[in-house]
Amino acid sequence: MGLDEMVVREINVNSIITESNLPGTDYVINPYVGCQHACVYCYAEFMKRFTDHHEEWGDFVDIKINALEVLGNIKKYRNKRILLSSVTDPYHPVEAKYKLTRRILEALIPAQPRIGILTKGRMVVRDIDLLQQYNHVSVGVSIATLDNEYSRELEPVAALPHLRIDVIKKCKEAGLPTYVFLSPIFPYITEIEKIMELSVPYVDFFMFENLNLRPTNLYKIKGFLEKFRPDLIQSYNEIYNSNEQSHQYWQEVKDKIELLCKGYGKEAKIYFHHGGFKKQK
Repeated sequence: MGLDEMVVREINVNSIITESNLPGTDYVINPYVGCQHACVYCYAEFMKRFTDHHEEWGDFVDIKINALEVLGNIKKYRNKRILLSSVTDPYHPVEAKYKLTRRILEALIPAQPRIGILTKGRMVVRDIDLLQQYNHVSVGVSIATLDNEYSRELEPVAALPHLRIDVIKKCKEAGLPTYVFLSPIFPYITEIEKIMELSVPYVDFFMFENLNLRPTNLYKIKGFLEKFRPDLIQSYNEIYNSNEQSHQYWQEVKDKIELLCKGYGKEAKIYFHHGGFKKQK
């Protein structure tokens, strides 16, 4: 959906930096409410209930227009780990116009927090000049599949997978620490070995997250499988309706991932879970 078709509102907020329970993260910054990428598996759709939007998730974006005004005393974030972002994408298309992510990054440079970027967009390369000014920074892209047709169905507005790998390549060539987040891993669909093979020259580490089915995304995932992979519906039913099958399947995937990462000499950060992240030290 183009920006001219989106429901876009400019809003004022009381704060822009919030404490986080995500692993490896002290704070998160979400410059926007909503996300144009409209991923059908997105867990962040729960954010909709905190707005007065009636549109589908992915069809609206609220711009936190006073973001810089509510940053507050940035000195307290020195050496703190800040992620952009957790329930939106810091580089979805609307960022080209509003530049909130860029302006926030620029404002935080004097405080030197440890910045983490996670995106499915290409625009992060625009801000390489700012990211190079941080002592501690990492740039990651999340990839669920290399199949362009699947990607367009699952992540309608996100950059195509090969373009995300190119983003990591450019960031690595610019001297930035980088990673690929294989997320969410779709059983029997996500090409784990191939994604790692293509991206390993450009990453410092890998992260992994399994696909979780929730009330907000269950019917969308089922619709995707019915359209593209009806042959897998029975397998998904077995994995997601049996604790024993689920544990066995994901343990096998975990073992495979650890073996691959060991072979590549890369760290594997694996966050397999059921119902959300738990803080890990």
